[in-house]
Amino acid sequence: MNIWIQVLLLLVGLFLIVKGADWLVDGASGVARRFGLSEFVIGLTIVGMGTSAPEMVVSFIGAFHGNADIAIGNVVGSNIMNTLLILGVTALILPMAVTGSNKKRDIPVNIFITVLLIVLGLEHTFFGIGTDGLNRVDGAILIAFFLLYMWMSFKGNKAEEDNSPAKQRNIWLCLLMIAAGLAGLVFGGNLFVDNATEIAHALGVSDKFIAITILAGGTSMPELATCVVAAAKKKGQLALGNIIGSNVFNILLILGGSALITPLSFAGMNYVDLGVLLLSALVLASALVIGKKDQIDRLDGALFVTIWAGYMAYLIINL
Repeated sequence: MNIWIQVLLLLVGLFLIVKGADWLVDGASGVARRFGLSEFVIGLTIVGMGTSAPEMVVSFIGAFHGNADIAIGNVVGSNIMNTLLILGVTALILPMAVTGSNKKRDIPVNIFITVLLIVLGLEHTFFGIGTDGLNRVDGAILIAFFLLYMWMSFKGNKAEEDNSPAKQRNIWLCLLMIAAGLAGLVFGGNLFVDNATEIAHALGVSDKFIAITILAGGTSMPELATCVVAAAKKKGQLALGNIIGSNVFNILLILGGSALITPLSFAGMNYVDLGVLLLSALVLASALVIGKKDQIDRLDGALFVTIWAGYMAYLIINL
């Protein structure tokens, strides 16, 4: 395909992503107000799962084709980008308040599932049993934890219903905006990923590099667009819920489901990739003690983005 056509399709995809994010944030906020759910829970579930749909498609297709590097690398790269780049950029735009439940449950869960993934994936390295990778039993364990976390989130995170007429939207309009927003995000993300991948393959780079950079970046664009729009609309909890929800969804449901489809080898992952993944979860917790209390502020955002830039530099140097 002509390079200029590919560039045009990239721009069309980007437009759909941005517009879709705008509709999704407005629609999701309307649903949160209508049913008395906190914006964090809406971000964690509807928005987090919806914006992770591209990761699910890429990883499941990779699993069906037996390409563990694509399935695992896509999730590892996406979660690194979600926390370090997307949450970092969002915090630079709008410092985000961190609630008590975020500190006691959501951020610790993000660390726990990251450690769980690494332990299950490197069980031969750590314990000398099996092989390094996720088998079907590991996949079932991840999915069980996903169901438990969703139950805990809905049980413990309600908000007061907002009956302000000025802020109410018709529920069907909100649901239509969510559906249209997700469609724009997924279709636009696919346009971006497909064309970026074709260009990268033409340049002869590895599947792992494509997965951790281009695919992870492209499939994370819905989260980036959604969080930036949420920050611009001063909905920090929705943005934080989106990122933590996406991370949880990626590891527990997407990799869990992928491992049920076919066992996934960790042979293509090195310690730097997994180390940065763990670091991304830990620095999110460190944000609670660095800078302003109970807030992910601009200092934290700058730290996140700096670490992400260093990791990208490492990947490019070691092509």
